[in-house]
Amino acid sequence: MNVKNSILILAIAGVSLMGMSSNVVAQSAITPEPVSLSLKEGNFLIDPQTALSFPDEDERITALSKYLNSHIKKISGYTLMTSPASGKKIEFKLLANEANLGEEGYKLRVEPERLLISANSHKGLFYGLQSLFQTLPAVRTNAPLSVPCMEVIDYPRIGWRGMMLDVSRHFYPVEAIKEVIDLLALYKMNVFHWHLCDNEGWRLEIKKYPKLTSVGAWRQEVYGSVFYAKDPSINLNDTYLYGGYYTQEEAKEVVRYAMERNITVIPEIEMPGHSGAALAAYPQFSCNRKVQPTPNSTVVNGVTGNTHVNFEYCAGNDSSFLFLQDILGEVMAIFPSEYIHIGGDEVEKVHWSKCKLCQMRIKKEKLKNVDELQSYFIKRMEKFLIANNKKLLGWDEILEGGLAPSATVMSWRGEKGGVRAAKMKHEVIMSPSNPLYFNRYQAGPDGEPHAAKHSINTLERVYNYNPFPDELKADDIAFIKGCQFAIWTEFIPSLEHLEYMLLPRLPAISEALWTPLKNKDFGRFTHKLNQWHYRAWQQKGIRFHQGSFKK
Repeated sequence: MNVKNSILILAIAGVSLMGMSSNVVAQSAITPEPVSLSLKEGNFLIDPQTALSFPDEDERITALSKYLNSHIKKISGYTLMTSPASGKKIEFKLLANEANLGEEGYKLRVEPERLLISANSHKGLFYGLQSLFQTLPAVRTNAPLSVPCMEVIDYPRIGWRGMMLDVSRHFYPVEAIKEVIDLLALYKMNVFHWHLCDNEGWRLEIKKYPKLTSVGAWRQEVYGSVFYAKDPSINLNDTYLYGGYYTQEEAKEVVRYAMERNITVIPEIEMPGHSGAALAAYPQFSCNRKVQPTPNSTVVNGVTGNTHVNFEYCAGNDSSFLFLQDILGEVMAIFPSEYIHIGGDEVEKVHWSKCKLCQMRIKKEKLKNVDELQSYFIKRMEKFLIANNKKLLGWDEILEGGLAPSATVMSWRGEKGGVRAAKMKHEVIMSPSNPLYFNRYQAGPDGEPHAAKHSINTLERVYNYNPFPDELKADDIAFIKGCQFAIWTEFIPSLEHLEYMLLPRLPAISEALWTPLKNKDFGRFTHKLNQWHYRAWQQKGIRFHQGSFKK
């Protein structure tokens, strides 16, 4: 943003304290900060006489107009007309591949009698709407829907802007998932990475293997265990049934809902480790084939009592691969995403070291050790995905023992895995736990709800994160495809708690990834939060961390 515009916005913020209309204040709260924004004199009033203008033959723009009309009705009570010959109107316009805007960029031009959103694609039009929404009341207050006249030109700095949500440790119903997706859309995020299974629960219906959900989706949980601020007087026999899963139709509904909001849903099916729930359902695919319950939160480092629980598939048993291929076949029919995430992290390999079949596999394939056996496992699954026109995505442990030829690496143990993969000319998604694991404390920890203690990932640290390491050369940086944050839910049992951990760090990472570095300013960012976002969340009953909230 140039100096003139910055001064103008600051001036408006100052004048608002002396009584300037709240609609102008809301305008400067657009987050993430646009590439350029110029305020003009006057306002555009959205009222019952306002019409929507768009080409009827374009079904996707028609859907966008309905989406806008639904939002307007929710905050005003009235429905806008469509396609009048003249009069005040809101218009959508597709451009002929205008330079700089790319696929997700947009222009927003507001005049007293015309509000025009234009873009090269429907995605850009959608993001223009998200900026428009942040100039309006968040809920119905019966205040005039007055949008300041302005010109905005905007497009993202980084293509992949994502979130990972773990629904294994704690389950969230479809309605809660949709609320999270709506928040992601508002802040122009475009990937929802859905961690659908882990040791503590399998969450997706697989029709060929019904026990994955009838058995693996449920566990006997213990009150006062480590997931719930561990109580030293814990009674291991005081259990209750916990769990849940998504039917395939529910999963497809989430995919459709997200797609309408420019969000790609990427499923994660963990392998070869973190698979305790699946092996509780089908123990024949573990190394010792031992029957076990779905692990609960009392299982620490793979051990409960004196028993080492099965967490990894047997890599020496061909049936394990056929089982996973069957599962992925159904997964790919539900999720049209280019990528399938296969996990690949924290494989303990304890049973592999003792398993005759695994040791035979190592010998047959001329592998050096169990690390190379893990690489064999990942590469074998990669071939299956490639044959089905999918790309393999995995955590940075998939580098161990040799990286699969076309794999994309998601770097969570800092950036070192991502740096190494980029130098190997592999695509990378940066997701370093410090500062991008939002299940970790954002302040405190005194006074904060129970959270992971490894680091305190404050709002400012998240805001200042840049996924392009200085040590990489320009040619290697080109392989950094994007960035995402993660929320692991061991300590997050409710949607209310999830929102608290998510906000306001979500708009912080949004601005970190969308906005040009020269336009970023943490002070202005927190000012914008106080102008519109905190109030909007309060009015909607959304819980958030209030560290920078000026009450």
